[in-house]
Amino acid sequence: MSDKLPEYEIYAIKYAQRDAKRASHFIGGDPHDGPMPMDYFVWVIQGAGQIYLVDTGFTAEIAAQRKREHLRCPIESLRLLGIQPSAINDVILTHMHYDHAGSFHKLPHARFWLQEKEMQFVTGRHMRYPFFQRSFEVEEVVGIVRLNFKGQVELVSGDVDFAPGITLHPTPGHTAGLQVVRVHTKRGWVVLASDASHYYENMRQNRPYSTAFHIGDMVDSYRVLERLAPSPAHIVPGHDPLVMQEYPAPERSMAGIVIRLDVAPKQL
Repeated sequence: MSDKLPEYEIYAIKYAQRDAKRASHFIGGDPHDGPMPMDYFVWVIQGAGQIYLVDTGFTAEIAAQRKREHLRCPIESLRLLGIQPSAINDVILTHMHYDHAGSFHKLPHARFWLQEKEMQFVTGRHMRYPFFQRSFEVEEVVGIVRLNFKGQVELVSGDVDFAPGITLHPTPGHTAGLQVVRVHTKRGWVVLASDASHYYENMRQNRPYSTAFHIGDMVDSYRVLERLAPSPAHIVPGHDPLVMQEYPAPERSMAGIVIRLDVAPKQL
């Protein structure tokens, strides 16, 4: 039996966006409060005969409520890659914020992998406070709890070998139970940072993002990202529009919608 790890392909699908200012993305604001838009992604990991989805995005209805520009359904967009949504059996939820755990109901038969600490957080004492609850949708939290009662939620604790060549790692700070996904590819280990670092600037300049459960843990998690990745170019932030510029589309028709992360980025 070969001990060689699979080399996966990774795709990011942009499903929404919003205009924002720099001051929105850093604790303490920013002295140069120019535009700093935000992109919203879900991620597909494909290889070794398997297809995995990382996060599920949000619906058009939630986008309207929160004044986000919804471009496409993140689940239906899997078809752009020739993937039927029904083929998704396992979903990794990096955390339970509305923009990462919505639309899960469109995958009624999938299993959802979540850090147990995140489930405790979203059903625990801090959710009585508007500051913490504002980034969650209560019906989505309740929906995941219902799936847990059905046996469709895999609650994990700490570092986990999810599959050969795919590992999960706690990176708290933004939420109590946020996790990142490390994937083995032809260019080495790639770390999908999700909201452990929204933008390149957050981790590279040690400037914590404005939505935080524990600021110290957030900064410590930047160091976790660095330890997990062979270089800074192997870390992919969760919301930075620069990601769409740095990585190529699988084909020309997908430009601005889907990019490949298992290939080397441009040097911007």
